[in-house]
Amino acid sequence: MSTLLNLKMANNAVAAGLPPDSEDRKTLVCLFLHGGIDSYNVLVPRDNTRYAEYLETRTNLALDQNSLLPLNQTPTGDGLDYGLHPAMSGLQELFNGINGNASERRLSFISNIGTLIEPVTLTEYQNDSKPLPQGLFSHFDQAQQWQTSLPQGEIKLTGWAGRLADILHSQSNKNSQTSMSISLAGNNIFQVGQTTNQFVMTQNGALTLRETGGTNHPTQLKNLALKSLMEQEYANLMEQAFAEITSQSFEQQEFVQTEFDNLADDFTGVTFPDSRIGRDMLAAMKTISLREKLGLRRQTIFISRGGWDHHGELIAPQNDMLAELTPALSAFQQALESCNLQETVLTFSASDFARTLRSNGSGSDHAWGGNQFVMGGPVNGGQVLGQFPQLALDSSDDVGRGGRILPTTSVDSLVAELLLWFGLSGAANFEQVLPNLSNFYNISNADASDPTSLPIGFLKPNSF
Repeated sequence: MSTLLNLKMANNAVAAGLPPDSEDRKTLVCLFLHGGIDSYNVLVPRDNTRYAEYLETRTNLALDQNSLLPLNQTPTGDGLDYGLHPAMSGLQELFNGINGNASERRLSFISNIGTLIEPVTLTEYQNDSKPLPQGLFSHFDQAQQWQTSLPQGEIKLTGWAGRLADILHSQSNKNSQTSMSISLAGNNIFQVGQTTNQFVMTQNGALTLRETGGTNHPTQLKNLALKSLMEQEYANLMEQAFAEITSQSFEQQEFVQTEFDNLADDFTGVTFPDSRIGRDMLAAMKTISLREKLGLRRQTIFISRGGWDHHGELIAPQNDMLAELTPALSAFQQALESCNLQETVLTFSASDFARTLRSNGSGSDHAWGGNQFVMGGPVNGGQVLGQFPQLALDSSDDVGRGGRILPTTSVDSLVAELLLWFGLSGAANFEQVLPNLSNFYNISNADASDPTSLPIGFLKPNSF
């Protein structure tokens, strides 16, 4: 029955810097690309010298140079020439500027980011002289570590968004009965804290006990039985309390579902693609639109799209999946713009790891550091940030075994900048959410007016 109790509230209101009477609303959206996306075929060097290196290393996995979609970086980027995968024209527009308007850049890339406990050089990696993440190159371990920011492991794992909710929920969301941690991908570790669980939804809304399916349908019979159990009076106090809590949970689910159903499937003319990820992004947009009615000033949303484990074949499957993913992301950002919510939502991608630079025949294998994006109005768009690696085999960035790139930017640095925007403050709170952060960044250095003072620098000046 634990999955039914996804309204468990945080009860330790720790001051985090948000004014109690503030009505500002912010949402963090995590798009997790399960399976390990080959992100060196997403963001590709386009200048002749670096492309030649890419081509020599990737051989039959290399994209044609002329097919790459040009990215026009701002002066604050790394100054190098990049192109996007040809199936990602929607993200190209968000990087270069909506409708060609360079003042409306909404997307930047973070290059060579991955799980780290502390900074590690190639020599330190080879000598095993620094602590390394547990289960490197393992799907389960690396996906979990992106969600927990605890690559050293813990006995009782919690996600960084869950620990964030432990701190912020009661303080920022007052008396809301809905968790600030909303998952559109079932149960996850990302949003589980010490006192906080996620509120699980589907593309169609909340999990309710509505009598659907017709008379004697198994789902209807199950729902009727559960309602009956909750409506009974129990002599045992624990059983009675459990029934009451579960009943309250489903009452809240019904409330959320009713409000969800009242929303249209388009937002001022923006139509979402009829794909799995398109329906997920539409559900996320609806959920964001309900923040005020649900009493949520702070909200995290978790979305997952699997299938990126392209061992057997990379080129055609990845093209098809990116062609499905990109219009959904583009529609989501367009909908936020049309509703004037663009400054209140920040979306970021994550994945288990990148993949080997060397082909295994027609696919690629598990690796480490890769490229991710951040998207939204708060993003100082049009930048490639971090340190894009050399793509030659056995370079100083390669830990071996087919081109596994050693990360130069930590997941903690990404998360810290997200949390600054989200409203977290105080060194003790950052330490609670990100125990390893001080290995990479001193949070007291953060200056809202100076992006160069931030862990990575993807936020606009004065955006937090």
